[in-house]
Amino acid sequence: MDTDGTHETRPSHTGHIPRPATPPKPSHAPTAGPTLGDWLRVPRSSDGPGVWTYGHVPRGAEEPEVTPTRQLVSGALISLLAGLLLWSLLWNGYLGGFWLWPLYMFTPDSWAGTLPSVVASYIWYAIVATFLIIGFGRLGRWPELLRRVLRGRAARPVHSAAPAGPEAGGLDDPVRWPQLRGAGLGDVADRLEGEAGGGRMNDVDYARIRRAWDSVRVDPSRMRAFADSVRDKGAGACVHPSGDRDLPVRAARHDLLARQVLLGTVEDGVRNPYARRGTSLALDPDVLGTSLLAVGPSGTGKTQRLVRPVVESLALQALAGQAAVVAVGAAGAQLGPDAAYDVVVRIGDPGSVYDLDLYGGATDPDEAATLLAEAFVGDVPGIDVRRAATALAQLLGPFRTAYGRFPAVPELRELLDQVPAAFDALRRELAADGAAHHAMLRELDARTRQHGAHGDPGPALADRVALLDRPAFAGFFDTTGQGRPFSLRALEHPIRVRVDLPERGHADASRMLARLLLAQFNAAAAARADRSLFAFLAFDDASHTLTPETVRGVQRLRSAHAGVLLTLRTLDDVPEALRTPLLGAVGCRMAFSGVTTWDGKRFAEAWGTEWVETRDVTHRTVFADQPLTRAIHAFRKLVTGKAVTTDAVTVRQVERERWSASDLAHAVPPGHAVLSLTSVKGERAAPLLVRLAGTA
Repeated sequence: MDTDGTHETRPSHTGHIPRPATPPKPSHAPTAGPTLGDWLRVPRSSDGPGVWTYGHVPRGAEEPEVTPTRQLVSGALISLLAGLLLWSLLWNGYLGGFWLWPLYMFTPDSWAGTLPSVVASYIWYAIVATFLIIGFGRLGRWPELLRRVLRGRAARPVHSAAPAGPEAGGLDDPVRWPQLRGAGLGDVADRLEGEAGGGRMNDVDYARIRRAWDSVRVDPSRMRAFADSVRDKGAGACVHPSGDRDLPVRAARHDLLARQVLLGTVEDGVRNPYARRGTSLALDPDVLGTSLLAVGPSGTGKTQRLVRPVVESLALQALAGQAAVVAVGAAGAQLGPDAAYDVVVRIGDPGSVYDLDLYGGATDPDEAATLLAEAFVGDVPGIDVRRAATALAQLLGPFRTAYGRFPAVPELRELLDQVPAAFDALRRELAADGAAHHAMLRELDARTRQHGAHGDPGPALADRVALLDRPAFAGFFDTTGQGRPFSLRALEHPIRVRVDLPERGHADASRMLARLLLAQFNAAAAARADRSLFAFLAFDDASHTLTPETVRGVQRLRSAHAGVLLTLRTLDDVPEALRTPLLGAVGCRMAFSGVTTWDGKRFAEAWGTEWVETRDVTHRTVFADQPLTRAIHAFRKLVTGKAVTTDAVTVRQVERERWSASDLAHAVPPGHAVLSLTSVKGERAAPLLVRLAGTA
């Protein structure tokens, strides 16, 4: 058990990462989970998106019909009486002696009147009685009645047996690395098998080396380097550039073989489909690739029960060379320790080692202007983002041409405010090269003519840039090359990044930077040449972050092998015109307990309706005509206190909402959420009521 109170069942290992200095004190106690070999041999099966595949046993699609206890008792009693009657008829000879023919056939005549004859007769009687008990017992369903009486509840359906996993030491044993042996690398496989058997390999090592082998299969020229690395370093081969082979602490349960993180358990209730009741629910890149929107008020556990487990899972996958993750939250958000990340950007903190590239690594002025315009004025009603991008491009292009870089925040603010000294200096720098920069001079002239005109976005852009031109950000957004800026162009590498926004003192600037990061992520994910890594961006709070263009970009991420996680306290934090498009752009939707009926209405519309069977029972009082019948009815009413009635049952198929707005607002218990999933392949899971596992 970890010191934070959560359990870990990942494979235990005793090896450590070689360090030049003394390793730090472990942050959690050793676990007593399964060994790596046992963990690898557990069968994994899935019958839908979001199923925790580790040891999963599929259930039937429909709940078996449960016979009422009264019907079972009456049937058992009738079958018992019928069996006794048949035995009595046979014993007293009313049906003749045909049932004794086998006894006479197999016993010799010399046994007549002897002890062996008596013993044989009673054995035969017992055989006949046993057949009668078995036959009438099955007919009367005695075993089911006995189980129900002993357990005090309906018998649970019998699940099909789980598929058997690979045998230890077998040809398909994953611990023996059969794929390497099949490629003729028997010595490499022996080295890895010894590392696993000796406890020097963990689940991250296994997933990382398997990922490296997959890249070798794609490019066989890497085979020699792969084999040499494994022979030299064993389980530490092909290690992440950071040198880390695990996270400092795990706050959730992970299965790196299936790339899943356990989120919770589907409630065993009538609101959930029978096949999913009681099963564990997990998230993986296959469903996160369609993006996820989670809505819930403060204090419902969005960070601890959703954001941190997901970010932690993708950080482990990044160590295995499978993903790149960027987590964005306010300073102080519980998104994991600094040691769990490769890059930590603390905007507004003078002690931050890394800076943020305001232009997202772009070299084209038009592209950089588009990203900045989306972040600066994408949420301002009445301002055309395209005109704002044009205005920025008219300044960024000439500045980059003149100085070989984009302007810093103070320089950009001066240009937008048309400060004469800044404009004249830029114009002189361009004019010094003669006619070579005539086009850029023309851009400056166009910006000068448009400044102050009706509908000019320049003043609004200048006001937004002024939010970043504050003393708290004086050392940030450097473009001179003196700092260590982080750019989202790094998504082509398995990197772990956390960005802390100064939400407390600079709320408007934080929201603007969040919009900038989302716009840059959409552009960088789509522009990647190598999309083998799953790129993911997680927002701990996406309030006032979304714009029409970023919502459209989120919808295009699934084809770029990327996704985003957006959490909101309420849908009111999104412009009204974007609420429906946002719910349509994401494939996974999650409503925590405590959402309002207004938010619940949006989710109910997104989840649609389903056909259900309803039973309407009508009670009608019986009026008797005969005096005797009336007397009996009067006596029954005197005893029971109720009039004699008959029931008319009407069964209908009606179309109802899967989850109504009222149910989402009032019927979801604390610590629970309603979650629908869609995989990249198009598989869907209906809204499920999930009991969230949570973290410390």
